Formats: sequence, structure tokens, C-alpha cells
Amino acid sequence: MTKRIQKSKKAIMDAFMRLMSAKEFESITINQIALEANVHRGTVYLHFDDKYDLREQCITAQMNQLLQHCMSGDDLARLPSKTALLQSFEYLEQHASFYSIMLKSKRSTVFRNQMETMFGENLSEHLDSIHLDKQMNRDITVQFLTSATVGILEWWIIRSMPYPPPVMVEQFWNLLNRGVEGHEYYSMGSR
Repeated sequence: MTKRIQKSKKAIMDAFMRLMSAKEFESITINQIALEANVHRGTVYLHFDDKYDLREQCITAQMNQLLQHCMSGDDLARLPSKTALLQSFEYLEQHASFYSIMLKSKRSTVFRNQMETMFGENLSEHLDSIHLDKQMNRDITVQFLTSATVGILEWWIIRSMPYPPPVMVEQFWNLLNRGVEGHEYYSMGSR
């Protein structure tokens, strides 16, 4: 992809997010996005099928960046770790405007569902790479940890991050370890 194409695609995505911060998704039009991005309407359609595709690509790009950021420098065999959690909270803090807009939208379920899918898939992969205690049901474990993670992140972002990332990580880590006390599938010595 040429720099010019990347630049116009980024301008469109940025314009879309600015519009999302001011109005609900349903009321945003392709014409408004093009005007805000200072591009022709056809340029928007060159990169995106419609506004739903644009929203989907914005979410996917942010989710991939979050995943890459929180895994950078961390050994996949040790995930999830406190380090990975701290990197995730810090990344979310740095990109608070995007996550806040997406979670406060009337249709936030689309974004929340994508977060749950991403966390669930990665947690499933992690549990496959370790030996989960035979007493623990894998599906229930994935659902519990995914719901807890997405729920606490959503609560933190919607409430304008009332506690700093290290406090959130310490509390969340302690709660998770209390919930699975006696089982080694989550706490893998990576404190």
C-alpha cells in the first residue's frame, strides 16, 4: 500500500472517530465522513464498502494493535501475566478516546463482542499451550476469564479510568488468583 493510500485511509478512519465522538453511528453518513476527512466520497468507497465496514476495520485495527502491544516482549508461554495486563491497561489509557467512544456508543455491543472474541480466542490458545487442571472445564474457564477481563476493562474505561493502571492490574490479578486459588492455570509464576 502506497503512502498516499495509507494517508487517505487513516484520514478517513480518524474522521470517522471524530464523528463518532460527536454523534451516534446511525446518524453518520458517508458524505459527512468524506467531508470531515477532506476527501471525495468515492475515496471513502475505495477503501471501505460502507460505514459498517469502516467501523469494523477501525475496531479490528485497534484490537490488533492492543494485542500486539500487550504481547510485545512477553513470552507467549507465560501469558497471561501481570506484565501483559499492565501493558494492556497502559495501552488502553494511551488510546482512551477510541475505547471510550466505542464503549459509550449506543451500539457498543458490536465493539464489546469483538473484544470478548479477541480475548477469548487468545485465552483459548494460551490454555491449549499449558496443562489446564483436569478439574477445570476449559470452556467455562475461558468464558469466566474473558467476561472478567472485558468487564473490568469496560468499567474502567467508561468511568474515565478512576485508578491508574498499576492499581487496576494489582487488584485484578489478586481477584483472578483468589477466584482460581489452588489451580495453576492462570498464575504461572510470572508475577
